[in-house]
Amino acid sequence: MSHYQLIVIGAGPGGYMAALHAAKNGLKTAVVESREAGGTCLNRGCVPTKTLLHSSEIYTAAKNGSHAGINAADVSADIPAIFAYKREISAKLSAGIESLFKKAKVDLIRGLGTITAPGYVEVTDSEGAKSAYTADNILIATGSVPAMPPIPGLDLPGVMNSDTLLEGADHLYESIIIIGGGVIGVEFATFYSELGCKVTIIEGLDRLLPILDRELGQNLALILKKQGVSIYTGAMVKQVRQGENGLEVDFTVKDTENTVSGEVVLCAIGRRPNTAGLFAEGLNIDMNGRSIAVDEKYQTSLPGVYAIGDVSSKIQLAHVATAQGIACVDGICGKANSVNMSVIPSCIYCRPEISSVGLSEAEAKDAGINVKAGKCVMHGNARTLIADAGRSFMKVIADADSKAIIGAQLMCTNSTDMISQLSEAIANRMTPGQLLLAMRPHPTFEEALAEALEDLEAKM
Repeated sequence: MSHYQLIVIGAGPGGYMAALHAAKNGLKTAVVESREAGGTCLNRGCVPTKTLLHSSEIYTAAKNGSHAGINAADVSADIPAIFAYKREISAKLSAGIESLFKKAKVDLIRGLGTITAPGYVEVTDSEGAKSAYTADNILIATGSVPAMPPIPGLDLPGVMNSDTLLEGADHLYESIIIIGGGVIGVEFATFYSELGCKVTIIEGLDRLLPILDRELGQNLALILKKQGVSIYTGAMVKQVRQGENGLEVDFTVKDTENTVSGEVVLCAIGRRPNTAGLFAEGLNIDMNGRSIAVDEKYQTSLPGVYAIGDVSSKIQLAHVATAQGIACVDGICGKANSVNMSVIPSCIYCRPEISSVGLSEAEAKDAGINVKAGKCVMHGNARTLIADAGRSFMKVIADADSKAIIGAQLMCTNSTDMISQLSEAIANRMTPGQLLLAMRPHPTFEEALAEALEDLEAKM
């Protein structure tokens, strides 16, 4: 029976980075994974969806380039080729992770890992053979799986979750109905609408992206509607059924009955922790709802067993899992972790991109903070005009008493590559004036941030 100082169950962003960090710190480490290295993010989530969106962006730019003097005839989207490209990117990145494991001397054990007791892991391979391992510490990083609510008809052919949709298709759907207007829903809506598919979004709450600043969801709805996307908010889905011309979704909006039809349906209402088969029968562990309960050091109720990422956190983001995995390993090694775990940026790859960090203006007011907001609407930004990027803006939030920046919301091209400087500002309690000390190059999207900061500083 092989013994390790750390066994990580799950090779997603949290798991593989934790394993590599542990090996770097001298721990004999193994990773147990039943599927591809890289987990959901790399194979069935973040990376595949961004690859698809890259393809649809190229298609849209070619088809709609007449404003810039580019007229491309007979532009077409090859769906099988697009999904083949998506698989190619994921495969390259997955193979890269396995190479990193070999270089760091991290053992990759193929199979489904089950914790049979503290310090004991049983692995069942694809043929059903079982192997046992022991460890000083076990780190659970099994991520999440798509959530499917108890709506009648979700088991019909043509109804998919994000995992099954990403497996690909042999043609472009004529129409798709998306149940859920959160991050997953709006990214798929962007992809399919850009390729010319008729898209309908049905969201239960009062706006798209309901957990973010209200202006972000409202602005995105206007943009998607302009692209021909039908959007229903405050809508409760009753059932999905097979109709004469495809699948039909029955729902209500303010007590009014509605029905929409489409070739396929995507259920994108979120994800739930992946704990299936993780614990042996009779092995009890404290839970927080469906999530594994952990303390501030990611320790579960089982001694020597830790959990990070989607399986234990309400914030289901790859970079959160990575940060938690590294912090957990640092704790196991007796080291302090320096990353501020309360400052978490969020990125959405619609068009234009959306990025946010910290508090929104409404959240700050609800918390009793004397808040001020500075904003720049980017209709005069040269890069925005050149790219024909549509309505874009940057908003920065500060505590008027301490002068510290406490939040930011960006909706503009390349915002996902700019949000980190605002995360750093919040983590270091910087003021608008301190950020304005940095010169921003022209012409860039980023220079609009200086205008938002100047607007904010003038109100302080």
